[in-house]
Amino acid sequence: MTTHGVEQTRALAAAVAGLAEPGDLLVLVGDLGTGKTAFAQGFARGLHIDEPVTSPTFTLVRSYTGRLVLHHVDVYRLDRLQEALDLDLPQLIDDGGVTLIEWGDAVVPALPPEFLEVRLGYGEADDHRSVALRPVGHRWAARERRLRDVVAATRRGPC
Repeated sequence: MTTHGVEQTRALAAAVAGLAEPGDLLVLVGDLGTGKTAFAQGFARGLHIDEPVTSPTFTLVRSYTGRLVLHHVDVYRLDRLQEALDLDLPQLIDDGGVTLIEWGDAVVPALPPEFLEVRLGYGEADDHRSVALRPVGHRWAARERRLRDVVAATRRGPC
C-alpha cells in the first residue's frame, strides 16, 4: 500500500498493533528516512503507549509499557551479526512483549523464524511511502486476512 503522509503511516502501524500478541516480532526494513521510526511510533500508539517513542539508535533498545510491553530495537549501528547475538534478542523476544527491530533485515539470521516483515520505501511524492507487510512463518500468517483488512481500512481512511 502507499501511505500519504506520516500520520497515515502511523495509523497503519496502530491498526497492525491491534493484532499484536505476546511474543510477536516485527522486522522493519527500509532506507534512511522511509518511516521506520514513524511506523514504530504508530505501533506504540496502537499498544496504548503514551510515552514519546524515538529511534533507539544509540541505546540500541528501549522498552515501553502499554497493552503489551514494546521492545523497540535499532540495529543500524551494529557492525557484525555477533553484536546482535550479544543483545540476546531471542530472550528479549520471548519475554511476553512485542519486539520491533529497525534495520532488522541485517540480523535475520539471529532471529526466530516467525516475524512480520514491514518493508518501507519512498513513494511518488515526498511524503508518500510504500508499505508492504509480509508474514514469515506461521504466527503472522495465521493473521494474514486480518492484516489485509487493516490495510484496506487504512486505505479508506483520510489521506
